[in-house]
Amino acid sequence: MAEFDVDQFIKRFQARAHAVQERNLPPVAGPERRLLIEQAEADFMDFSLVGNAKWAVEDGKLVLRIPLAG
Repeated sequence: MAEFDVDQFIKRFQARAHAVQERNLPPVAGPERRLLIEQAEADFMDFSLVGNAKWAVEDGKLVLRIPLAG
C-alpha cells in the first residue's frame, strides 16, 4: 500500500467541493430536480468540511479538526 498523504487527501476533498459547484444539472424538472439540488448541497457541505479541516496524528490516529463557524 502506498504511503498515506494527508495533505493530498484534504486537497482531494477541496477538489470535490469545487467540482460540485461546477457540476451542471441534467435537464430534469419537478421533484427529481429538487432531489439533485439537495444532494449537490449535501455533497458540497461534506466535501467542504473535510477540505477545510486541519489535521494531526494523536495516539496513532488521524484527527481532523473541522471548523464549524464562519
